[in-house]
Amino acid sequence: MWRRLVGRDRVPPYRRERWETPDGDFVDLDWMDSAVPDGERPLVLVLHGLEGSSRAQYVVGLLREAFGRGWDGVVMNFRSCSGELNRRPRFYHSGETEDLDLVVSSLVARHPGRPLALVGYSLGGNVLLKWLGERGEKVPDQVRVAVAVSVPYDLGVAAHRVDHGFGRVYGQVFLRTLKAKALAKARRFPGLVDPRVVRSLSSFAEFDERVTAPIHGFAGARDYWSRSSSIPWLAEVRRPTLLISACDDPFLPSESLPRDAITRSSYLEAEFPDCGGHVGFVEGGWPWSASYWVDRRAVSFLGAIRSREGF
Repeated sequence: MWRRLVGRDRVPPYRRERWETPDGDFVDLDWMDSAVPDGERPLVLVLHGLEGSSRAQYVVGLLREAFGRGWDGVVMNFRSCSGELNRRPRFYHSGETEDLDLVVSSLVARHPGRPLALVGYSLGGNVLLKWLGERGEKVPDQVRVAVAVSVPYDLGVAAHRVDHGFGRVYGQVFLRTLKAKALAKARRFPGLVDPRVVRSLSSFAEFDERVTAPIHGFAGARDYWSRSSSIPWLAEVRRPTLLISACDDPFLPSESLPRDAITRSSYLEAEFPDCGGHVGFVEGGWPWSASYWVDRRAVSFLGAIRSREGF
């Protein structure tokens, strides 16, 4: 919460590109890149978390750290998260990987030979890991390395946690903006959802049951959680991938971290410190000059794989 409320970095002057999607919608990409010709600097594609965007402090911090170490960056804003409601009835959810597949494929085609790293936070980390697992050996060769931070690997467990205890305090902030978007969708597409029902929702489980699931073709919340969780896909990941989660993350209990999957995989590495919260990892002697360990750790992993594999 500290980073969300206080932060430390100004949002950079991004260069925005709008990419049309095959279903008549759009995805907005925000670039933080240098004047160096394509191919001379690797590129980091960042996926933000629930109701985040390229303006989220954890995204800005990661990009600044990566840029300083010789990487360019681009952020994929999920549908409806770039400051403008998207055109189609659906928007985004934890298991939707089609837009990521489109963006990665397009980046590879546009910048042939340019090494690409993927970093995902929370919901974006779940999308990233699910996509890596779905694609398996078919992940484009240019995708060399990935990092996933504070991932809700089991969405059913995470949905329960976000509706109880301290997680509920944090989660209600996101629920308000999600309900506002659902109401905007209802005005644009009459009959999509019942506005009275949306206004009455008080938990994430209810929102997933009454909004997320029906809009995106799931039978209900449990079907959505089961089919969208990333944990079943970890065994299929075929790129060096660092998983970072704190054992005190309020959205996922420590016992739900995928330690067995990591042990069985030669591609997965883990950093599961005792403290760090959810996409927090604040450190430093004074709160007003705090730093964020996760930025450095993620980029150092990218750099280590780059040195090892020579790209």
